[in-house]
Amino acid sequence: MMTNDDISGIASQTDDYCFHSHTQFCDGRATMAEMAEAALNAGMKHYGFTPHAPITVESSCNMGRDSVSYYLAECNRLKELYAGKMNIYAGMEIDYLGPQCGPASEYFRALPLDFCIGSIHFVPTRQGEYVDIDGRFDNFKWKMQEFFDNDIRWVVEQYFAQTHAMIDAGGFNIIGHFDKVGHNASHFRQGIEEEAWFGTLVDEVIDHIAASGIIAEVNTKALADHHRTFPGQRLWHKVKKAGIPLIVNSDAHYPDLINAGRAETLSLLKNID
Repeated sequence: MMTNDDISGIASQTDDYCFHSHTQFCDGRATMAEMAEAALNAGMKHYGFTPHAPITVESSCNMGRDSVSYYLAECNRLKELYAGKMNIYAGMEIDYLGPQCGPASEYFRALPLDFCIGSIHFVPTRQGEYVDIDGRFDNFKWKMQEFFDNDIRWVVEQYFAQTHAMIDAGGFNIIGHFDKVGHNASHFRQGIEEEAWFGTLVDEVIDHIAASGIIAEVNTKALADHHRTFPGQRLWHKVKKAGIPLIVNSDAHYPDLINAGRAETLSLLKNID
């Protein structure tokens, strides 16, 4: 498995990389071969696949365990095919759903992965049922009523509590879109990200990431449609000041978005002290 220094070293040497993408093995909209070709055509020198890993609850976005061997075999095939042109890495974006399921789980540690992203997409209800709070706002709004009694503070607090627990458990190189809950939360209650308690939760997570030595991604997936990154631009200075290594990932689900938002974001980041 790659070390965090390996990944940070790549990012310090070139902007032609991406360590977050999705394909037909989860909720991506193209094959691994199509995504790899798009990455090469975009000038990538380092490209990582990160399907949403198998989890212990029902999810249409996550791959099943029965697909893992096929995924790894395709990674190996593409590594050989692109050898000398582009370095390809077998990764996974692994959800944290409590101690029973997360990047540190024995199952994932045993897989021959090159790197892992740890991400929060699911938070527990008061009854302990894990619910996916990612995705479109109309679906989020329905889940808020159906599962959380419209208690947005509970959802936000649980999101960040899960983040802390995942960092403590370890087992991953990169933390994915660590403030993404703010996007749907802001649609649900305008201005929530400017509320003091929300800011405190974000600051505590930034401090925890810095202390852990893991890498944080700046995720550009929502830049074109929603004019924001994860973490949001207002947090970049704070993250850099904390000494957290940063990489810029497109989180692409389509070949034509393989590099979307990255050049603009990389340029802006370089101008931050």
